[in-house]
Amino acid sequence: MLYYLFDYLEKQFQFPGASLFGFLTFRAAIAMILSLLISIVYGKRIIRYLQRQQVGETIRDLGLEGQAEKAGTPTMGGIIIILATLIPVLLLAKLANIYIILLIVTTVWMGAIGFIDDYIKKFKNDKDGLKGKFKVLGQVGLGIIIGATLYFHQDVTMKEKLPIEQQKVLLAENPDIEPSKLFEAEEKSTKTTIPFVKNNEFDYADLVTWISPSLEKYAWIIFILAAIFIITAVSNGANLTDGIDGLAAGTSAIIVLTLGIFAWVSGNIIFSEYLNIMYIPRVEEITIYIAAFVGALIGFLWYNTYPAQVFMGDTGSLTIGGIIAVIAIAVRKEWLIPILCGIFLAENLSVVMQVSYFKYTRKKYGEGRRIFKMSPLHHHYQKSGYHESKIVTRFWIIGILLAILTIVTLKIR
Repeated sequence: MLYYLFDYLEKQFQFPGASLFGFLTFRAAIAMILSLLISIVYGKRIIRYLQRQQVGETIRDLGLEGQAEKAGTPTMGGIIIILATLIPVLLLAKLANIYIILLIVTTVWMGAIGFIDDYIKKFKNDKDGLKGKFKVLGQVGLGIIIGATLYFHQDVTMKEKLPIEQQKVLLAENPDIEPSKLFEAEEKSTKTTIPFVKNNEFDYADLVTWISPSLEKYAWIIFILAAIFIITAVSNGANLTDGIDGLAAGTSAIIVLTLGIFAWVSGNIIFSEYLNIMYIPRVEEITIYIAAFVGALIGFLWYNTYPAQVFMGDTGSLTIGGIIAVIAIAVRKEWLIPILCGIFLAENLSVVMQVSYFKYTRKKYGEGRRIFKMSPLHHHYQKSGYHESKIVTRFWIIGILLAILTIVTLKIR
């Protein structure tokens, strides 16, 4: 809203300082500061409100050290993250931008699913919360919306660089040529980025056109199915990671900040040309959303680090996972998720391996056996005697290393 206001003031009255709102970096900085202040200042009030409403965590006895002390800690703190993200975005972003619209829809959609789940747990005294099939149905629904919009919407396009030989000719004719002249015209595309490959692009349409070129018109089905899978996997991964104080919020802040770098360079034609990556017009506006989101996560950590004064609940964890997935798909870096979201992947795999091995050994030997002392993975280390703070800090360090590796893939091919 403020963007449009100051844009009007600049164009009509040359209002002093109004032109600052035309700079992406300025709006991103203000968005991060504002979200950080909202989450810290108003976060305390929300926590007190949750305490008055007796929205406390019910702790199952898993035999973990310090577990009993967590009973009664307010949950549903994901509301803090959602509000601290949306308010700066609504004030500072270009609300007509399709990527911003999709992220707002994702936040509200996944936040609603998580809120319903937490509400059922706390106010309906049902520890299982929302049935799993309804959660999955909600994730699938969002995947269909995101996939269909990104495939069919006219503003979702990309630009590829001209063939090398043609670039050489243009540069020979004019060494100071504008970087935009080295790219082809905007086009609809189902191409995405894959790491560690020289020609680091993959087209989802190739999954059907190898059978027959005429099947290209059905590529949208493949793209939507991929969006559904990615959103479901990442949101569930974030949900499983939310098990000890500060783990999910801190890890997610690192992931989202990295995606912010990708969004910025992918939406900047100069950096796209320099890094030899696909240029995605209008995607740079996601940087505003990411800045607000990172600020909200860091502000939430003010109250969520050990010993936590509030838990995010499914309201926060499902929302975080959904946002990360949608950003990755929008900037066409979803194939980097196994690296960037390696913590989420490890948590997911630990549960799958534990359950599968237990069922297999129970069937074969009549007694279920375990790979880990407890899953998800962070509980295994708790059972091994590590303190929560040490586990979280080491997971953050691993997350930073994975983020660096993900950024390096821009040049390692």
